[in-house]
Amino acid sequence: MSLLMRDRSEHIRFRYAVFMAVAFVAVLWIVKAIEFAADESFAHLGIFPRTFKGAIGILTGPLIHGDIFHLISNTLPLLFLGILLFYFYHRIAVELFIWIYLVTGFWTWALARDAYHIGASGVVYGMASFLFFSGILRKNKQLMTVSGIIIFLYGGMLYGIFPDAVEHNVSWESHLTGALFGVILAFLFRKTKVDFDQGDSDEEDIPKEGKGTSNFHHSGGDQGVEIHYTYKPTEKGS
Repeated sequence: MSLLMRDRSEHIRFRYAVFMAVAFVAVLWIVKAIEFAADESFAHLGIFPRTFKGAIGILTGPLIHGDIFHLISNTLPLLFLGILLFYFYHRIAVELFIWIYLVTGFWTWALARDAYHIGASGVVYGMASFLFFSGILRKNKQLMTVSGIIIFLYGGMLYGIFPDAVEHNVSWESHLTGALFGVILAFLFRKTKVDFDQGDSDEEDIPKEGKGTSNFHHSGGDQGVEIHYTYKPTEKGS
């Protein structure tokens, strides 16, 4: 029964992760569809650094993309990284996503060059950075596997944080701030419990060596199996 409950729980968690990732991407596509329908660009709602009017872009900038190709380039990583984030870190994923979204935008507003910064690339870099470094810091096999997937699929993203490695109209600043804040979040949340922590292991129920003795007795018969398990702490100083 416990295995069935666990399988059901993981299935529900996966559906939740897919829903959250798809929902955010759907918002981006709806915004682009409205732009097409209105035959107007919303780029003026992007982040324009160090101006009061441009601060609105902290909220709206990641929702706006320059063209359909810009949006497509962000769609797949947002879906994939979003599912990983909301599946493996579902207890804290909403909080993490909001922090990445807002702080990356604020740092871009505070530090970037004078231009309109649009697109969800900073969010992509923030999630990728968090997923990679969180797995390393937690030293958990399953989460480190996620780290390996990130570096294998998105290792090339590292070049996107350098101004000389991207086109002049690409916001490398949002890439850099997203990546840096992802590292910070991985460190700050490194001890926050998630379902895939090593502490969730059943090994906690096993007496530790040197702290006691145990005796296991099994007897079989026609009427079934009788199992006795006893645990006796060792005497002090033994």
